[in-house]
Amino acid sequence: MKRIYPVLFVLAASLALVSCREEVLDPVSVITLDQRTQNDFDKWLDANYVTPYNILVKYRYESNESDLNYWTIPARLDCSIVMAHLVKYLCIDTYDEVGGVRFTQKYFPKEFFYIGEWEYKNNGTYILGTAEGGKKILLSGLNYLPQVLTGGYQGYNDPASALNHFYIKTIHHEFTHILNQTKDFPVEFTQVTPTSYVTESWNTSAYGSFYRQRGFLSTYAQHSDREDFAECLSLYVTNTDETVQGWLAAAGREVTEADVKSDEFKVSFPNLEVGQHFNGDQLILAKLAQVRKYMADTFNIDIDQLRAAVLRRQADVVAGDVDLTSLDVN
Repeated sequence: MKRIYPVLFVLAASLALVSCREEVLDPVSVITLDQRTQNDFDKWLDANYVTPYNILVKYRYESNESDLNYWTIPARLDCSIVMAHLVKYLCIDTYDEVGGVRFTQKYFPKEFFYIGEWEYKNNGTYILGTAEGGKKILLSGLNYLPQVLTGGYQGYNDPASALNHFYIKTIHHEFTHILNQTKDFPVEFTQVTPTSYVTESWNTSAYGSFYRQRGFLSTYAQHSDREDFAECLSLYVTNTDETVQGWLAAAGREVTEADVKSDEFKVSFPNLEVGQHFNGDQLILAKLAQVRKYMADTFNIDIDQLRAAVLRRQADVVAGDVDLTSLDVN
């Protein structure tokens, strides 16, 4: 037994020395979640979005930013770069020009999230974009941007029209929702066509042919007064006066024999006869008057000046006068 004690003593002393020695930790953490080295695009976004406007652009895919009810995919990097330039030149810079930098800094959405594919619904439609919480805009379908800009995507041979339909008009539409969340649109707007909204039926054949004659600029405007208001503003500022006047002419045209024979006509105009006129033009003009007053009184923005700036800048993009790929921050 006497031979065991020294062994036990030496072992205990060794353990004490080990336990008392201070461990040197590696300064580099093994946890690397969400840590990444900034690339040139990140630096460009910092210089053009984050620093001047406190706007975050999320182009890397994040599942928690997506709506899990849809199959979504990441946006391509090259498409994300082009879209960031388009949003900056056609939207942010436009509102700077017309409303002032302080307006843009205060009201323009503080977060953009890009995904590559459209969000398809089971009724045959798909979502171009959404606004959330008064600060975030999701833009979908970015991977189709090259086809849109070169023409020919889904029958749009005019790049300007396609760009507006799939992306830029959507941004103005969603930004309108954000402005409405800041200060609601006037109740007078809701009283122009109070009983004509059809909610989820807007995409059915019954309401797809005579929507302008019913007093709406688009089929989707028939969904609700809130969507109607956003469609009025976004469609007005992204289309020429010639185009809008054409819509109004169609909305107030004379009823024809072909009209009265269609089932769609009978749904909305059971009391109109051949030779009489639709009054959709008057309804649309009444709505646009409310939109114009709201923007002027609430935000000191003239929607005609806004449209002129949007169309001028849009022409610059189509003409190739804007570099949509540069990542120069100098």
